[in-house]
Amino acid sequence: MRIAIVAESFLPQMNGVVHSVLRVLEHLQERGDDVLVIAPAGDAGVGPEYVSGALVQRLPSMPMVGYSKVRVAFGAVPKVRRILKRFAPDVVHLASPFELGWRAVRAAHSLGIPTVAVYQTEVPSYAARYGVPFLENWAWERVEKIHLLADRTLAPSTFALNQLRGRGIFDVELWRRGVDTQRFNPAKRDDAWRAAVAPSGRASGRPRKIIGYVGRLAAEKQVEDLRVLADLPDTQLVIVGDGPLRPTLEAQLPSAHFAGFQGGEDLARMVASFDLFVHPGEFETFCQTVQEAMASGVPVVATGRGGPLDLVENSKTGWLYTPGRLDELRSYVQDLIGDDAKRAAFAEAALRSVQGRTWPSICGQLVGHYDDVIAARAPLAVR
Repeated sequence: MRIAIVAESFLPQMNGVVHSVLRVLEHLQERGDDVLVIAPAGDAGVGPEYVSGALVQRLPSMPMVGYSKVRVAFGAVPKVRRILKRFAPDVVHLASPFELGWRAVRAAHSLGIPTVAVYQTEVPSYAARYGVPFLENWAWERVEKIHLLADRTLAPSTFALNQLRGRGIFDVELWRRGVDTQRFNPAKRDDAWRAAVAPSGRASGRPRKIIGYVGRLAAEKQVEDLRVLADLPDTQLVIVGDGPLRPTLEAQLPSAHFAGFQGGEDLARMVASFDLFVHPGEFETFCQTVQEAMASGVPVVATGRGGPLDLVENSKTGWLYTPGRLDELRSYVQDLIGDDAKRAAFAEAALRSVQGRTWPSICGQLVGHYDDVIAARAPLAVR
């Protein structure tokens, strides 16, 4: 089939949305589909022209205020409509639609092209974290309009699905995320890296346990909450990722090791080398990094809201703490860091829990959703 993927962000930027789009592109290339990606232009026009066989058409963009690496595309609905009309896709895939996606869903609707909207970012809830709470209602109205106009919405977790249905968006199906268990694997554990990052404590002489976080260093991730773990004895906090808050976080967490942005095998090696993974963000619709940690044989402590509710089984693969209760976060981390046998049991259960969640199977489900919306539109096209 012919598929147009409209992405709010794309290479060279890397985040959860881009990661998912890349896995989808690989799958569609293997199927032999014709794919067009419509995305914001990168800084100074950089960015590949083709990715996994798909042509990438860039729209002019500008950096988001306060987060210059995030680009926001501009250009009116007619421009997107002309691109879609020229490519003539069977279906339009809207990846985490908000600004560009709002234009694309209207353009596709006017052309009679079916759309699948993938809800992946809780943009409205970011408003308060970025100091503009008065925009939250407006942002929810935008999200509702997009998903009500789309033929089908896919949500990555039961929390997100119920959240959308609670706002009157009822044609919602679960579409989770895959994980590469060959790349993220306990065998990648690197004792040399561990010794370099977390040498034995001077007082105890025992190797320090590594408590790790992976993700953007941005307001919505609430990385500053990890300060309650900074003084735990015989531990080393490791922060993997980059973003606009890195200088602030380095000042707030002076004893933490900041590894910067990592990808590929380097990321897999670091995650497998953690003793415990923590994620304090409350606005995760899925939280892929939690799943990657579990595939690496690392138990998880995460906030009990959003995507982690589906991924972490309390008292089996990790712990979920009440949002805002940093005393619980600290207590759960202490529980697992201080008990090697319990942590090993949780790690084994975490590893078992993600087996079978392959990207090919997940992308196969996505193609099924494409087929459904195309078939549903067919009688209308005949009329």
